[in-house]
Amino acid sequence: MHEPHLDRRLFLKGTAVTGAALALGATTAPTVSAAPGGFPDYTYVRTLLTPSRLAYNPTGEIIFPTVRGVYDRLPASGRLGRYYLYYAPHDAPGGICLAYGDSLEGPFTEHPDNPIVSHDWSPHYSVSHVSSPHVMWHAGRKEMWLYFHGENTTTRLARSADGVHFAYDKVVLNTSMLPSGTTETSYARVFPHELPSRGAHYVMVFMINNTANHRDIGWGWSADGRGWTFSQESLVRHGDVGAVNVGGPHLLHRDDSTYVVYNKDKESGGDLMITEVGNDFSLRRHLGVFYDSRGSAPENGRAASPSFGTDHGVPYMIYEAGERLAGSIAMARG
Repeated sequence: MHEPHLDRRLFLKGTAVTGAALALGATTAPTVSAAPGGFPDYTYVRTLLTPSRLAYNPTGEIIFPTVRGVYDRLPASGRLGRYYLYYAPHDAPGGICLAYGDSLEGPFTEHPDNPIVSHDWSPHYSVSHVSSPHVMWHAGRKEMWLYFHGENTTTRLARSADGVHFAYDKVVLNTSMLPSGTTETSYARVFPHELPSRGAHYVMVFMINNTANHRDIGWGWSADGRGWTFSQESLVRHGDVGAVNVGGPHLLHRDDSTYVVYNKDKESGGDLMITEVGNDFSLRRHLGVFYDSRGSAPENGRAASPSFGTDHGVPYMIYEAGERLAGSIAMARG
């Protein structure tokens, strides 16, 4: 919030995409252009989910939304709505939750059996909490793949044919796969992305912490979305963008280039930032503020963990609004 950033007029590029693409997790952004990189200039519209209004509310907080269009992926006879919105409390016991609706404008209905994935899944794990759900449509398998953390050292994968009932798969990331001294590897999002030189069809971006206790953005690549190789150097370092911590990363693609959008901690401005990394992830072009958080409610100076979609051609951003562990899930329109 209130942080100097690049003149957005330098980045007006307007290009069109299909409405279905972003809603289903593809990483191409839509038409109206004003933000760095030629992306839409999103404006807060309303809150979609507030903890106090939810039946499953063990901790009074929710984080890390992921929205997916399922209207052309799941059979009409079995799906609950056109869009599935995944989220979770963070603090123990956490729990992966689902809401569903027919428009990204809302309303969204809480699934009656939340949490759909709990912190105790015998015989696979028993941890203090599970959180940060990211769901990717795996076109080859025709499944919804859920990546989630628990504990903060470990990211896991579960898979589903209907987006509601998941089967456990495996651990895909933990601190042992990163340099010595790594203490957290969490808040991961996975996207289809071609890296021919690495034989990869998927990319993961995530938050990494170490003994210095400053969080950065890490990344990795995979041929199948299950077995991963991870860079031993950060993709975005907190100090390079004037932050104490950065996290909540999301990939976007526009005009034949690739970007990562992520949040700063509130003390460092609380805004969503954008860095161009290029299609081969060789660039580190920090473009400044992607979304300037407002000082008024519900953001109160902090926006975080964005997820993107379109509804009938209109671009939307679904994100955390408010103080860390004291906010709601909000919707902004581009």
